[in-house]
Amino acid sequence: MTATPSARPVVGSSGGGPVLRTARPGGPSPASTNPASSVPRTHLAAHLENGFDRAVAHQLRRRGWTVRIEPYAGYGATGWVRVLARTLLAAPQVRDDELPGAGGSAQAGARSAAALRGWRSFATAQVSGAELQVQVGDRTHTVVTDRGGYVDTILESDLAPGWHEVRLTTTDGASATAPVHVIGPDVRYGIVSDIDDTVMVTRLPRPFVAAWNVFMRHENAREAVPGMARLYAELRAGDRDVPVVYLSTGAWNAAPTIARFLRRHRYPAGPLLLTDWGPTNSGWFRSGPAHKVAQLRRLFAELPDVQWVLVGDDGQRDPQIYAGAAQRFGDHVRAILIRQLTFGEHVLAHGVPVPTTDSVRAEEQAARRPDGIPVLQGADGQELLRDVRAEGVDLS
Repeated sequence: MTATPSARPVVGSSGGGPVLRTARPGGPSPASTNPASSVPRTHLAAHLENGFDRAVAHQLRRRGWTVRIEPYAGYGATGWVRVLARTLLAAPQVRDDELPGAGGSAQAGARSAAALRGWRSFATAQVSGAELQVQVGDRTHTVVTDRGGYVDTILESDLAPGWHEVRLTTTDGASATAPVHVIGPDVRYGIVSDIDDTVMVTRLPRPFVAAWNVFMRHENAREAVPGMARLYAELRAGDRDVPVVYLSTGAWNAAPTIARFLRRHRYPAGPLLLTDWGPTNSGWFRSGPAHKVAQLRRLFAELPDVQWVLVGDDGQRDPQIYAGAAQRFGDHVRAILIRQLTFGEHVLAHGVPVPTTDSVRAEEQAARRPDGIPVLQGADGQELLRDVRAEGVDLS
């Protein structure tokens, strides 16, 4: 039976309970009971960002801007759900369906909103310390957003397996619904998928192309990697209970755009686990590989009875990260699928037209596991699907 995470916080419910102060998505648990003296000092970069954000928020509020909610898809199991959202400021004349987060429900397979250029998702001002009421089934919880305006928290739940909506409401009365996929106790398999150059051709490591893709290029013009949607459909064999989680080092600002892209190209619905650009509590920049490792370990701990097919590409650190997962948490890994980039894509990724030595070594290490975890490689989803069939990787 799927276990409730042992480290999940106890939170307030209807009738009055403690307010839960949340952590930035991908960060440590917000419910730490360590004394304040044991908490590391906040990095100068975070102090500078906090001061700038407070000044901007003060000026925008004076201009009549109001707090809105940008919801993201979450997941959960028996007795709990992980809720993800962000609070931001918007001008009074801006309708909710015009906000950057409009269409984020596409993460749950809902009809997409009108397409936007990527830069609109970054023209926002986050709201730290915003108090939200979160309605999860028959239970009401109170949470407070972190310094980046994020909610990322585990809440007690009585929701049955399947897709549901939780309602988030600000003290000003603004509300939004965030989809959550509650994974049943009998589910044994799932898919963790990278995004950039795995399902979406972004050429992300090339700075100018990355900036163009994120800030300017219309989302309808983004390219899908051939055959990947079909690969995921066959792996799931039409079973909507098989969870799919999209794990990427991309920014949360781009979540609605990515969600609409995934729906448009018929990828299965699933929550996004992204990160936040900019300073952190411990440094000037966030570590993408560390984010992926932390999120994988969290999935393994929260859903201990689920084995995952890990899908990525050989242009960045996916082979090393997935090999490490296979070595340390082999009982949670069903297979590793690696999309091989073209010569040109490898040049953009790391300056040479072939995978790095570390990537090749990592794939070999994963393939040598005694448990025989399949490690399959292909140029696109069609080649990977052929090998999946030959290897007999079945999630049914």
